[in-house]
Parts: sequence; structure tokens; C-alpha cells
Amino acid sequence: MLVLLPPSEGKAPSGRGASLKLESLSLPGLAPARAAVLDGLVELCAGDGEKAREVLGLSEGLRGEVAKNAELRTAGTRPAGEIYTGVLYDALGLATLDTAARRRAGKSLLVFSGLWGAVRIGDRIPPYRCSMGVRLPGLGALGSYWREPMETVLPEAAGGGMVLDLRSSAYAAAWRPTGELAARTATVRVLHSQTDPVTGAEKRSVVSHFNKATKGRIVRDLLTAGARPKNPAALVETLRDLGHTVEATAPAKAGRTWALDVVVTEIH
Repeated sequence: MLVLLPPSEGKAPSGRGASLKLESLSLPGLAPARAAVLDGLVELCAGDGEKAREVLGLSEGLRGEVAKNAELRTAGTRPAGEIYTGVLYDALGLATLDTAARRRAGKSLLVFSGLWGAVRIGDRIPPYRCSMGVRLPGLGALGSYWREPMETVLPEAAGGGMVLDLRSSAYAAAWRPTGELAARTATVRVLHSQTDPVTGAEKRSVVSHFNKATKGRIVRDLLTAGARPKNPAALVETLRDLGHTVEATAPAKAGRTWALDVVVTEIH
């Protein structure tokens, strides 16, 4: 099973050890596109800092991230699993997984990125600021830019297995499974279920911040259990066995993905 994750805005403050080696990253078919985005980002950030901050959508308090981007080629690196430190990754807790679960994570998790396209958690990268929503001079909107490189690389990475897509909409724009692969793909939405104190009726709402934490826990549970569902229907049963409340909608037509609602009664 291939698990697609969004990155996090929060990242480790610095890398350590060797500098970036683009040729060492997984999914080598993305190498030319990565080099072009890296060149464009470094050039932007090495020039007019105010323009770079505007293009990247950074607040005044994050002005220092522009200077860090300008030094990406020589900055120290860490495994991507250590670089991303946001809510989803805190809940996933890669560092606290046992050896077997960490090995499974290295093979199954792909983190989407405006800069790298997608990386595995063992790929060594420096901290950076470049979301998929950025319009980079010379390349345009990165969500659109990555679609063509991804068209061949992602289906190859998925192989004959299923895909669990946990990306946010901005990162989903960079690649959408089509054809037969779409039928092997499941997207997840997290819903908060509450009982109306007056009517006793159930009310459901889509959660945002805690959506990420729930998705992190789902991935951790799957990795810890060593689960290897062959298709979305089997995934639903696996998640239920692991204690999650899941409602599934199968594709209504060819080329569509499965839609899974994970229903939670507590937000944490």
C-alpha cells in the first residue's frame, strides 16, 4: 500500500550533516523537475527578499525563511521524516515506531512537496519553505507544474497495490489517480460526531486541525499492525478492526476513487 501524505508548515529548524544530493532522492523520474524548482526557488530567494516573501506567502515574522531558501544547496539535511514536524507527524510519531513499523513506513509513505514533488521519509532534504500553492517565477503554479512529471512516476510507485490518499486539496492538485488506479485509491475525510443536547440528534462537522492528528494516528495504527490491505474495501475492514469508525462510499463510476469518512466523537 502506498500512503500519500501532505507536508507540514512546521519543519525542523535546521538540517545536519551532508548537504543536499538531488540524485540520491527517491523517485528519480522527478529529478529534472526537482532541479528546475530548486533553481527557481534559490534564484528567487537570493534576489529581492521582499518579492520572495510575497511570492512565498510568508509573514513578516518568517522573513528569515527567505535567506534559508537561498542556501538550500549547501544547507545540512535530515531524513524527511525528521524535517516535517506538524500535527500529522506528531501523531504519527515516526521516531517512536518499532523497527519493523519504521521499515514499513520507509517503503509505503510518500510526502508531497511543492519543492520536491514527493519524497520518501528516508530521503535527506534540508528545511525549506515552498508550498504547493506558490506561483514560482518562470514555472508558474507548482500544483500544475508537477502534474506532468507525476503522471508516470506515481503510478509506477503504486504498482499493483492500493493507494491511501491523505493529502490536503492543494497537494492533491499535483496528481490525481486515474483509470484503474483510481479504483484502488481511497481518500479520507474526518468527521466529528456530536449529539445535540436539545433534540438528541446527531450532528456531524468536518474538522480541520484535528483532521491531521486523526490521519496521523490512522497511519501509525496501520504501520504498527503491519496491515497490508489489498484494496479499499479491505482497508475499511482493517481500520474497523483497529477501532476506527469508518463509513465507505465506493466509486459511482469508472475513474473515481473510494471515499472514506472516519467518524470521531472526541477531538484531540
